[in-house]
Order: sequence, then structure tokens, then C-alpha cells
Amino acid sequence: MKIAAAQMNCVPADQAANAAQAAGLARQAREQGAGLVVFPELTLTGYELEAIAADPGLWLAGAEDPRLDAVRGAGIATAVNVALRSPDPRRPVIATLVHDADGAHVTTYTKRHLYQQEQGVFAAGEHPGRFELGGIRFSLGICYDNHFPEVPGAGAAAGCRVHLASSLYGTGDGIRERAAVHPGIARDHGMYVALANHVGPAGPWTGCGGAAVWAPGGALLAEADDRTPSVATAEVGA
Repeated sequence: MKIAAAQMNCVPADQAANAAQAAGLARQAREQGAGLVVFPELTLTGYELEAIAADPGLWLAGAEDPRLDAVRGAGIATAVNVALRSPDPRRPVIATLVHDADGAHVTTYTKRHLYQQEQGVFAAGEHPGRFELGGIRFSLGICYDNHFPEVPGAGAAAGCRVHLASSLYGTGDGIRERAAVHPGIARDHGMYVALANHVGPAGPWTGCGGAAVWAPGGALLAEADDRTPSVATAEVGA
């Protein structure tokens, strides 16, 4: 099957605008033959931690939250990253919600390793969120999670063939990290890796784009540019 990794220039805290942009990219991926598209970290709000902390109305209630309807209705399986309500009423989790092409909820992954300033806003997650689609098993990681080998390693040990990374890598050091971490996962764990990223302003950073798919072993299969909201699409095998 083909999969796609998306990159977005999110509108700060504007969930309707970001959902519409994501839905458009999902349709673009579907038109390119992809059966699944993964989106960057905090797709619906952008990486706007102060706004998320100040306004619980930006936290999704669950996988059926109507703010996801535009993306769920795009006719392709989606992995969308959001601020999601948690058992702690003071703090949400950073979660990737996976839906199939019919919009049905498949699984939820919650970020385990919170990066610096995230620790005061979010609770750490525990849901591994592995799933199967089209006969292929997928694992998930969210940005800083992917810097810990045990995260993709657990997926590989469970028979996952593709690792989906919803992330924010900025210009500067982020360019180097993006180029090292994800082909490294592909090489070290023998998995396909799809990286979704931000492009343009993203909270305190500027996303460096470069959404991409790597093959097991680390060869680059598809890559977006550093400035345009778009998708990178490639074939993956079981």
C-alpha cells in the first residue's frame, strides 16, 4: 500500500482552519493513491502550548469529537495528533488518533516522553496504539518519543512494519535531528518510517518541513520541501 506523511503550516489555535487544511492534504494523499496519511504534532491547534494550557476548550473530548469530522470524512485512513482530555482534569495528553477510511476509530497513541516545556502542560501517556491496516502493522511515536529507541523498538518487536512519527522539527538544530533520528529508526529497527512535520511558524519555532518516508535500512523514498504544506507519498510493503 501507499502511505503519506503530511506537513502543515498551522493557524495558531484555530481548529476549524487546521482541520480544513488537514482534510485538504488528506484528499491530496488519497488522490496520489495513499491509503493512510499521518499529520504533525498538535495538528488541530498548532504547537501553541500557552493557548492549550489556558483554554481547555481546545482539548478534544475523544476520538469522535466533531472537530475531527472534516479529516475523518476525507476517504482515507488518518493519524491526527491533538491535545486530548485525560483522567487528569488539569492536563490533557498529546495523542495521535487513528481512524480508518470510513472514519471509524482504530486506535489511540499517547505521547510518553514530554519535551521540556510540555511537562508543565501535558500528562505523560501510556497507550501504545499499535494497529493493523491493509495487512500491515503500524506503530506510532510523537516527536521526542522517537529519540528513545525503545519506542520504535517495541513496535518492531511486536511485528510492526511501519513507524508513524507525528513531530515538530524546527530550523537550526531541528534540521540535523530530523535527518538523523528517522533514517536511524529505519536502519536500526528494519522498519519503514513516515515523518510528518510542521512548515513555517510553529509556536516558538519555525518548522523545517521535510515530511518524508524512509525504507527499512534508511533509504529515502519520498520527501517534501522546506516551505510548502504538502504530502510525501511512498509505497510500503508487509
